[in-house]
Amino acid sequence: MLVRRQVFETRDYVTRGGATIPELRVGYQTAGRLNAAGDNAVLVTHYFSGSAHAWGRYEEGGPLGFWDPLIGPGRAIDTDRWFVIASDSLVNLNVRDGRTVTTGPATVNPATGRPWGMAFPVVAIRDFVEVQKRLLDHLGVTRLAMVAGPSMGGMQAVEWAAAHPGLVDRVMTAISGAWFDPWMISWLDIWTAPVRLDPDWQGGAYHDGPGPVRGLAEAFKIITVQAQDRGALAPFGRAPAEGPNPASDIAGRFEVTRAMDAAAADRARLSDANHLLWMARANQLFLQDYASTEAALANSPARWLVVPSPTDHVWLPSYSHELAAVLRGQGRAVTMAEAVGPFGHLNGLAPASLEAIAPAVARFLGD
Repeated sequence: MLVRRQVFETRDYVTRGGATIPELRVGYQTAGRLNAAGDNAVLVTHYFSGSAHAWGRYEEGGPLGFWDPLIGPGRAIDTDRWFVIASDSLVNLNVRDGRTVTTGPATVNPATGRPWGMAFPVVAIRDFVEVQKRLLDHLGVTRLAMVAGPSMGGMQAVEWAAAHPGLVDRVMTAISGAWFDPWMISWLDIWTAPVRLDPDWQGGAYHDGPGPVRGLAEAFKIITVQAQDRGALAPFGRAPAEGPNPASDIAGRFEVTRAMDAAAADRARLSDANHLLWMARANQLFLQDYASTEAALANSPARWLVVPSPTDHVWLPSYSHELAAVLRGQGRAVTMAEAVGPFGHLNGLAPASLEAIAPAVARFLGD
């Protein structure tokens, strides 16, 4: 399926922290047709380093969207039946990829004509949800048959159920959880530390220069390795990279570390360092308006599909089981389906893993 990126613009958005963003833009894509009642919609929310590209291709031969095996005509999320929407988040990491549309520290502050930089307001996952709500109102959506997403996308789905319980019938949260505890807060501090320690970050005021390119790449390397499981990197073995032998020269590299460096550098070229900091803080503020998961979901009558990866080193599978226990304790209907494979956290994005859970998704959405 070829898909088209569209742009949604809104004004005077007030964040959960009380600051105003006078001009705000996010990109989005849709598939299917909204019915007259506006209630056959499915919202797909993206992961930490993802974008609205959830299915299809933007051009012939281009890369597929992150959940393409689940979304399309006749697939588990059937676009012949459902109107499916995905949007870029605020402070999206892919701000420099030439396609993602987002508002954040790297975009221009209309009051100054220069990038917002450190003056950009802190935003939370709830802000991502409220911008999506404005987009859905613009599109004429009155009810969501399902909100679904992997990792940070699952967090957004949980936040939707908490913030707008009367609008959401089903929630599918994959490789995710329902509370950002001190362990998770600390990991995201580790993710962002290389940026903050890079002297080229300049306290965030780097927009007249190249910025903390090395620190950003190191941050992405930490994220990339943590998102894998042992099996995903096993094919590299202990082979040395070209150049000095690591067995005899401390400057020598292993092939796996060279590959991780290259992958991280590729991601850094498409991203902005301050956006990484703002995205991490938005995650750390997940469900900040509530005292607990139980309090957040007390008013949500939604049915739930919870999809952990047994080898996840980002959102440990225990987080998914804790969410299921909370929901069952509140009398909610919960289905579990595991995303298995050699890729750890990334099983929630791997085509083979998605194809394996597709029947469970189809049954859940068809109930």
